[in-house]
Amino acid sequence: MSNKEALVNYTLRLADTNLILGHRLSEWCGHAPSLEEDIAMANIALDLIGQANSLLIYAAKTEGKGRTEDDLAYLRDEREYYNSLLSEQPNGDFACTIMRQFLSDAYDIHFYALLTKSTDDILAALAVKGLKEVTYHLRHTSAWVERLGGGTEESHLRIAKAVEELWCYTGDMFAMNAGDKKLVQDGISVDTDKVRPLWQKTVEEVFHRSGLTMPSNVWQQSGSREAKHSEHLGFLLAEMQHLHRTYPQAQW
Repeated sequence: MSNKEALVNYTLRLADTNLILGHRLSEWCGHAPSLEEDIAMANIALDLIGQANSLLIYAAKTEGKGRTEDDLAYLRDEREYYNSLLSEQPNGDFACTIMRQFLSDAYDIHFYALLTKSTDDILAALAVKGLKEVTYHLRHTSAWVERLGGGTEESHLRIAKAVEELWCYTGDMFAMNAGDKKLVQDGISVDTDKVRPLWQKTVEEVFHRSGLTMPSNVWQQSGSREAKHSEHLGFLLAEMQHLHRTYPQAQW
């Protein structure tokens, strides 16, 4: 894999995770437990999709094959997506969605902080913007984890169940392929081995305040770096890409 191919793959992976997670959150629009939360989740989804759009523009430009950000978002198949396995998991109930977002936010805040130091000026600039947004995201979702964990017996059971169901997908966020390691040597990408202990500390602190127990099961799902996914991504893409594929020349 050339450095150019590694950079395209890396940028696509960042974009794909945000795009898929943003789409998942958008599914809550009009269905959240309160009007305020409906607006908050929609705003977080817009932030994530906005980040994805900027990254896809950069990936398309770097690739140099004449594809646009829309082509990359809507005209790739399931085995051409590199989003994290966690991001594609179904919403489930509100507690499950909050936990999925919290685990992602706890990763992003440390990842973006390190990416701001990238020798790639575009990625560094996008990371600066993303860090501002994810700071709010993490504040919002960690507050909800604490609220649900320390709330009623029912809310505690639901957020604890969400941890149990989602934990096996968290290790996939830290995986690195050969291309990533090349980029790390050049100071372009983030060494996720440095992110892991920071993420772990953030999660442990919030779990402690929420009365939640860190899972002891260390077995983890993996595969997103090789575009291998759970059964959920194909259904999500079929819905997300339907309009564009049906009317490929449509313009607003």
